[in-house]
Amino acid sequence: MAQEEVVENGIPAGVVEEPIAHRLAEDLKEISVAEFFERNKHILGFDSLHRAMLTAVKEAVDNALDACEESEVLPDIAVQIEKVKKDEYILSVEDNGPGIVKNQIPNIFGRLLYGSRFHAIRQSRGQQGIGISAVVMYGQLTTGHPTRVISKIGEDMPAYEVDLLIDTKRNRPEALRTEAVHWDKPNGTKVMINIVARYAKERRQSVYEYLKATAIVNPHAHITFIDPHGEEYVFPRVTEIPPEKTVAIKPHPLGIELGTLMKMARSSESYKITAFLVNEFSRITNRTAKEICRKADVDSLLRPQDMNRVQASRILEAFNMVKIMAPPTDCLSPIGDLLMRKGLKKEIDAKFAYTVTRAPTVFSGNPFQVEVGIVYGGDIVQENQVKILRYANRVPLLYQQGGCVTTHGVEGIDWRPYGLEQRGGQGIPVGPAMVIIHVGSTNVPFTSESKESIADVPEIYQEIQLALRECARKMKAHINKKEKLKKIAEKYELIQKVLPELAKKSAAVIGKDVPSIEVVVTKIMNVVVIDDKVEHEKVDDKKFTTVDIEFTNYTPKQRNITIYCKVPVEAEIGDTDPKPFKREEGLLIWKVSKMKPTEKRHVIFKLVGLDKGDYEEADLYFEGMRAENVIGAEPL
Repeated sequence: MAQEEVVENGIPAGVVEEPIAHRLAEDLKEISVAEFFERNKHILGFDSLHRAMLTAVKEAVDNALDACEESEVLPDIAVQIEKVKKDEYILSVEDNGPGIVKNQIPNIFGRLLYGSRFHAIRQSRGQQGIGISAVVMYGQLTTGHPTRVISKIGEDMPAYEVDLLIDTKRNRPEALRTEAVHWDKPNGTKVMINIVARYAKERRQSVYEYLKATAIVNPHAHITFIDPHGEEYVFPRVTEIPPEKTVAIKPHPLGIELGTLMKMARSSESYKITAFLVNEFSRITNRTAKEICRKADVDSLLRPQDMNRVQASRILEAFNMVKIMAPPTDCLSPIGDLLMRKGLKKEIDAKFAYTVTRAPTVFSGNPFQVEVGIVYGGDIVQENQVKILRYANRVPLLYQQGGCVTTHGVEGIDWRPYGLEQRGGQGIPVGPAMVIIHVGSTNVPFTSESKESIADVPEIYQEIQLALRECARKMKAHINKKEKLKKIAEKYELIQKVLPELAKKSAAVIGKDVPSIEVVVTKIMNVVVIDDKVEHEKVDDKKFTTVDIEFTNYTPKQRNITIYCKVPVEAEIGDTDPKPFKREEGLLIWKVSKMKPTEKRHVIFKLVGLDKGDYEEADLYFEGMRAENVIGAEPL
């Protein structure tokens, strides 16, 4: 028998030179996520000094708003930027949230990918646990200063002040100092971070513009901002009602991938595959689970831990063969039409504002909801491109506009029929208008870690387009209504000046009495004019909005018309004169019958509880007449 070769460390005896693979293997080592982002800070939005300032404020404010909303308190957020020297500032953000327990302060602010929301399937601003800790890391990297955090969890509890750094090699916090201090505040958190950045109010992507945009979609928040020059800006809340708290849901089967399904099965505590499907997924009942197993040709008594890749693949296919309800939507937190309009009106002086909240829907099993608003006229410059305010989960998106599905949704519509200028019917239109688009989802498909633009998911694009077209139609109807009412008033005034003189001269020529011109006027005009006036008043701390709808029959015939008036569902309906023919949620219906030529009629009603600006123009539709014979309302 030949003598066996002696092998040591995988190298045959007698071989002197070590293989290169062994030398390369010695260089391999694990890096922490903090060390990775430390070297690639541009991925998180710190790629320029201007953007670093905005990113730092954004992450700190988002953290504060989320903390307040999770404890269901109305947010009072204070932001201050103090200049230390050229391109170095101290950013302070304070909130009135629930505070943070002492031993969790270092982890929350000094450890990347540490948080409570990543595994919860519900709408929230932050989910990955990167945001505020990334700002701490950036401040440490650029200035060498530790971050200071003060937090208090109750009125009778002490506040704790912590100075901390991040050990980026281990992705662990280093608490340099922890001290109990007096803080004249019942509860809340304040973070102070030294950062190298640049402040400029005049830029479109500025801290001021970000906070203004944040105030629009968070009308329940009160935000105070003190800039480096000591100037104070206040964005007051316009509602005392906090958004409804979102509820975490289970994954929906239509959004699951093969590897995820197998991982969930391996870690399941269920003993049968049917129980696993019912317990781990939303919208799957016991009956549905059995049908899935039958179509997948998988034994319903199979232990989920024993499921192989082929069986898992068949179950995945069966998900698409069985009718499964869409996921529940209480995991979403829409702003709502009225509050969205309040926010817009508070920050933008415009003549017209209309908002649309689409019904929740799903992409890849992820629930999402689109809200769109358009403001028109007022102080908005006619010659400029339409400004697009983009939001995801109530957070403004100020960068990467060109790569966002919200922008593509605007560019994909021909705005010329709706009254705005647009070269070739493509691109961002020009005119005195502004568009706001909010996408709320349990999993917003951002294009990068900096979370500045949303990917072109077809379902999201379609919902944005549908909402934009509805808003655009209302804007065009508003423009047409104002133009037609102006023209009809001018026409009527001209007729009233000219016809009486003609009648007098004609009567004098033929020697007869001056005839009535009313019949002639109605034949020339031949329209029913519907105009509305809206007035607001406050009596004994009660808010009233009085709406007066006036009908004038400028036709030669007796007319009957049914008028539909949309009203905010949030408002209480007070006195109505006359009483409506029918009353539904958000809708009042009157039948205006036997209007004689030249006759005027009025429908008057009151709305209780609305602020000035919540309802400034009646949203009117009609039935019973031809569209060309009615001005001031849209055909139903």
